Amino acid sequence: MTEAPPLAADPNFRRFWAGVTLGQLGAQLGHIALPVVAVQLLMASELELGVLNAAATAAFLLVGLPAGAWVDRWAKRRVMIRADVVRAVAISAIPVLWAFDALAMWHLYVVAAVIGVATVFFDVAYQSVLPFLVRREQVSDANGKLEGVAQVARVAGPAAGGLLLKVVSAPLLFVADAIGYAFSAFFLSRVHDREVPRVRAPEARLRTEIAEGLGFVLRHRLLVRIVACTTLSNLAFTLAFTLMPILVLRIIGLEPFWFGVVMGAGAVGGIVGAVLAPRIGRVVGEGTAIPLASLLGGATLALVPLSASLGSPYAAMGVLLLAEFCFSFSVLVYNVMQVSMRQRICPEHLLGRMNASIRFFVWGIMPLSALLSGVLGDRIGVVATMWVAVVLACLAAVPVVFSPLLGMKTLPDAPDAAPEPAPSAAATPDPLGSTPPGAEREPGGGAGDAGDR
Repeated sequence: MTEAPPLAADPNFRRFWAGVTLGQLGAQLGHIALPVVAVQLLMASELELGVLNAAATAAFLLVGLPAGAWVDRWAKRRVMIRADVVRAVAISAIPVLWAFDALAMWHLYVVAAVIGVATVFFDVAYQSVLPFLVRREQVSDANGKLEGVAQVARVAGPAAGGLLLKVVSAPLLFVADAIGYAFSAFFLSRVHDREVPRVRAPEARLRTEIAEGLGFVLRHRLLVRIVACTTLSNLAFTLAFTLMPILVLRIIGLEPFWFGVVMGAGAVGGIVGAVLAPRIGRVVGEGTAIPLASLLGGATLALVPLSASLGSPYAAMGVLLLAEFCFSFSVLVYNVMQVSMRQRICPEHLLGRMNASIRFFVWGIMPLSALLSGVLGDRIGVVATMWVAVVLACLAAVPVVFSPLLGMKTLPDAPDAAPEPAPSAAATPDPLGSTPPGAEREPGGGAGDAGDR
C-alpha cells in the first residue's frame, strides 16, 4: 500500500478545506445578522425568537431520518452542491425583501426553514463523505483540520459582521452569506473522492433502510450513550442560546458590534479545542476526553446567566467571552473525538443513515427546545430560563460519565464486520443524477462542520 501524502499537502483535500472555510465564513455572517434583524429591526419577542430558532432546526426532526437513507442512495457531492445552491438562493431573499420595505418575521421563518432542510442534507452528506475522501487512519487528522479552520471562520465571521454592522444594515450581510455558499458549491465541484453511489435493490423500502441506520446506533454500546449525552446537552444549550440575543442586546445592553465580538472571540476556544483534541485524547485517553468535555460544557453554561447580574456591561461582556471560549473548547474536543469514532466504526454503506439517525435525536430536540425557550422566556424571564438550562446541561453528562468511555484509552476504530448485502443487477435511478456503478465517476467532495453539539 502506498503511503498517503500529508493532508495539508494534498491538493484534493486543500480544495475540500477551502470549501469548508469559505462556506463557514459566509454562514457566520448570516448567523450574526439573523438575530440582529429579528431583535432590532423587527422587534421580535421572546416567543417569536423561539419560533425562529425552531423553524431553523425543525428539518432535523421532520426529515432527518429519511434524509439519511436518501443520502446513502445518492452521490453525496451532488447533494452538498445542490444544498449550497438552495441556501444561497433562499438567504438572498432577505436583503431583497428588505430593499422593498416588505420584510416581516414570517419571511424569516420561511427562509430559516428552507435553509434548515437544505442543511440537513448537506450535513448528513458531509459527515458521510469524509471516509471516501481520506484514508481511515487520516479521519481524525482531517476532522481536526476541518474543525480548526471552521473555527477560524467562526472567529472572523462574527467579528467581521460586527464591524460591518457599523457601516451597513444587517440585511446586507446576507449577501455575503449567499456568496459564501456559492463559493462552497464551486470548491465542492473541484474535489474528487472514491465514492461509488450505492445500488439499491428494487425491493428495498425506505422504512427498512431507516431502521437499519437506527438499529446500528441504538445497539452500539458507546454510540447510544453519546447520543443520549448530546441530545440532553442540545436541549439545554438551545434553551439558553435561543435567548442569547435578547440577553446581550436588551438586558445587558451591548451594541450589535459587541454581540459579534462575543460570538467571534468565543470561537477562539473552538480553534484551541480542535487543535488540541488529538493531544488531549492521547494524554487523558480518547474515551475519557468525551465525558470530561461534557462536564466542562455544562459547568461553563452557568457563566451566561451569571453575566446578567454583574451590573456593568463591560464586566458582563468579559464573562460572556470566557463562557463562549470554554464552551466552544469543550464542544470541539467532544466532537473531534466522537465524530471521528463514528466515521471509523460504521460500515461505509450505513454512514449516511448512521449520521442521520444521530442527527435526528441530537438536532431533532433543538426545535422543541427553542419553542420551550420562547415560552419559558415569556413566562418566567430570560435569566430564569437560562438557569433551568444550566441544571439540564449538568445532568447531560451522566450517560457518558457512568459509561465505559470514562477511563478508555483508545476508542474503537474498526467498522462492523458484517458486509453489505449484495445488490441486484437492476439499479434504482438516482433522483439527483448520480453516476451508476460501472460508469466513470465524476468529482466529489464536501464542506461543512464536523460536529453535533
